[in-house]
Amino acid sequence: MISITRKFEFDAGHRIPNHKSLCKNLHGHRYVLEITMQGKIIDNNDAEDFGMIIDFGVIKSIIKENLIDKWDHAFLVYEQDLIILHFLQSLPEHKTVILNQVPTAENLVHIAFKEIDNILKTHAPNISIIYAKLYETPNCWAECNSL
Repeated sequence: MISITRKFEFDAGHRIPNHKSLCKNLHGHRYVLEITMQGKIIDNNDAEDFGMIIDFGVIKSIIKENLIDKWDHAFLVYEQDLIILHFLQSLPEHKTVILNQVPTAENLVHIAFKEIDNILKTHAPNISIIYAKLYETPNCWAECNSL
């Protein structure tokens, strides 16, 4: 098996409602998501992705369309953070993503891992996600793997 990694960047706002410090406030991050996938190299000489497990551009399109575009420039809000949720819902055409977990880096990378795993099963069944890393800042990140 061979593994490849694709990096995505997006901007999103969030807050950690029960946090005792600054993260209880509404704020945003320039997130960086690295996704590592594995699969077998395509050995069909006539295939356009011969010598690859999948074209990086195909992965970009699949993940961007199905996850990154949904989260980019959105406010990621926990469904039980009712004060903020009601406020966001009062804003016309506001891009809000409602999550069933608090939007910590740890939960977001786990959500991304599961969603991308499901996306790949549908769009690229010959490869699987094995690792995800989400940078909340250049110095802070969370990781999730298939082990």
